[in-house]
Parts: sequence; structure tokens; C-alpha cells
Amino acid sequence: MPLLVMKFGGTSVANLDRIRRAAKRVGVEVAKGYDVIVIVSAMSGKTNELVGWVGETSPLYDAREYDAVVSSGEIVTAGLMALTLQEMDVPARSWQGWQVPLKTNSAHSQARIEEIGTEHINAKFGEGMKVAVVAGFQGISPEGRITTLGRGGSDTTAVAFAAAFGAERCDIYTDVDGVYTTDPRICDKARKLDKIAFEEMLELASLGAKVLQTRSVELAMRYKVKLRVLSSFEEQSDEAGTLVCDEEEIMESNVVNGVAYSRDEAKLTCLSVADRPGIAATIFGCLSDAGVNVDMIVQNISEDGRTDMTFSCPTDQVQRAELALNAFKDKGELNYAELVADTGVAKISVVGIGMRSQSGVAAKMFKVLSDEGINIKVITTSEIKISVLVDRKYMELAVQALHDAFELDKAS
Repeated sequence: MPLLVMKFGGTSVANLDRIRRAAKRVGVEVAKGYDVIVIVSAMSGKTNELVGWVGETSPLYDAREYDAVVSSGEIVTAGLMALTLQEMDVPARSWQGWQVPLKTNSAHSQARIEEIGTEHINAKFGEGMKVAVVAGFQGISPEGRITTLGRGGSDTTAVAFAAAFGAERCDIYTDVDGVYTTDPRICDKARKLDKIAFEEMLELASLGAKVLQTRSVELAMRYKVKLRVLSSFEEQSDEAGTLVCDEEEIMESNVVNGVAYSRDEAKLTCLSVADRPGIAATIFGCLSDAGVNVDMIVQNISEDGRTDMTFSCPTDQVQRAELALNAFKDKGELNYAELVADTGVAKISVVGIGMRSQSGVAAKMFKVLSDEGINIKVITTSEIKISVLVDRKYMELAVQALHDAFELDKAS
């Protein structure tokens, strides 16, 4: 039988009525002749509740017990989904990560998938099971302990299963009906894309778009898994949602296909750092050891043997960065005059595979921002992306202006 993977996010299984609605969608695919692997998230809000209970019980918690607690939300949903399908006379059973088994490393709360066993589920399909309902977000460590894959990990679970089982497609059901050119809540001209290339989706996901988890897109791109993003609340057709696929499957694409933003950014600058070999390695090695996620990096021109080093990071990691750098300075391993933090910035990015073959995108972007009186603080580029840091108060204006300037409301 052909195989399909269907993943339902927290809002799609938020209560019993929504679980029934999701189960009906699964039933439609079974009626078409598919064997189906359903990956489920915890009911909306449950994971946050469980995380809160862990923090309240033990502020300096054991990560292994944290995983044992927070993984329980998906287990409940998987059981309820299997029961609902059985009530519909669809042969189904639930699977926890360790039963599959989905094997991970030992990095609790942010584990990486190492192997997915296909033997047990395939054997049950051979015995007449039509749907395997798998608890997303969880696996088992080499030590036999439950692990979790980090927030949004059910997306990664779904893509990994699609790759391991050779699924025809992986459908991600969520509370939006596809991938948009930008956030429709900010720009009412935002347009749903019928198709988007893996590389574009990866950039948009990493730059703040919340539709898909970054690791899931990386996996899909590596293993050529066709991804479709759909709404669980709307009637579907075969062309519904957005297909995330190889660039070769897209006949024609706009130069820019999306505008992404990240609100919770901060800019830090080490003023007057000694300009010598190894100084960047010292600064960013220190930040890496402290678990700080550094993004944009700019080094000023050296003057009198000193330079300024600027970088961005999430606002909730500013204190961690300051403590780490100041500790290195106190130990004499790093010498700078002052560490300046600006927590009132946002990152705005334009993304498009068409940028590879067409010049002038950066010039147009900077001109648009200039015309709106928006000052650019930091710039970084890649082959298919240009990102800038601007004052947060201009974020929505910047997104709307760039969306209009690149005519993203119009299909290519």
C-alpha cells in the first residue's frame, strides 16, 4: 500500500471535537487506499502547562525527568486519536516513541534523531492495521530514558518518519492554510504560496516564520520528502495548502518570495576590542560555551589596533551573553572598553531563490527602507537572503513596505 504521513499540531487536536475532525481527515486518506502514519502533538496549551509544573516543582530540574513529564502530552493525544479512529471502524493503534523505536542521542530536551525502526509498524500494517498513531516530539536514548526533541519537535518527527518509511508525502496540518509571503496579521496583502522551495522555506523558518520547525525543513530537504502545509479547519482539495519541494519542481518563481521578521532580537557591541588574530574565536567561542545563539556578525574597520565587534542574539539570551563576556574580561582573556546592548531591534529579511540570478535586490530593499525613514543598523546576506536589523518600532512598517515594493501580492 502507498504510505502517507499526516501530522496534527496542538491547535488541530486541542479538544475531542478537533480530534474527531482530524480523525475524519485520516479516514478520507485510508479510504483512498493509503496506509497512514499519524504524528500528533500535545493538545494546545498542555506542553506549556507541563513545563510550568516542572519549573514550579524543581527550578533546577533533572532534564531526564523534565522529558518524562513533558512527553506525556503527546501520549494522551495519540491514545485518544487511536480510540477515535477505532470508533470509526478504522484499524488503528497508538505508539509511543520508545515502542517504535525512535532512537535519539542523550541530549535531553533537545535530542537528535539517530534511527527510526520500521519493522514493528510495518509488521502491524501487514497484519491489517491501517493507521499508526505516533506520539510526536519524543524518542528513547541509548540509556533507555525518554527524550524529547525540543519545541516544535513533532514536525521533525513527522518528516523523519516520512523519510524512514519512504512515504509518498508528509502533510502538516496546522491552524494556517499554508505558507504566506509574509505574516497576514501584519500585512493584509500577504498571499498564500502554492509551492515554495526547500531552501526558501528553511530560510523563512530560521528567520522567524512559525509555520514549520527549522529542523523539519532541513530533514525534508536532505531526504527529499515532499511536505504539504494545510489547515485542519478548512475543506481540502488535492491542490490545497502549500507544497514545500525541490526548486526544480517550481516552474517560475518571483525574485523575492517572502518577507520574514523576528521581533525578539537584540544587538550587542564589544567596543574597542584588540584587533589581533584569534579575537573573534575568543568572543564567539565564549558565547557558544554559554549557549548563546549568535546570528548576525559585523566587525568594524580597525583603527589604532582596536575594532568594534557587533552581533545579534535573541533578547532572552542577552543577560547570558553579558555574563559570559564580562567573565572572560575579568579573567583577562578578553579586553574591550564597553559592552553595549540594544534590546529594541527587530530583524527583517527578504528571501527568494530568484536572487541567485538577478541583481539589484539589496539596492531596492535599502532604498525602500530609506524612503520610509528607517535606519539600518546591521546587514547580512546569503545567496538567497538579505537581513537587516532596524528599530523594533519600525518593524511592521518595514514588512509592509517591502512586501509592496517586491509586489509579493502578485503571483509570478
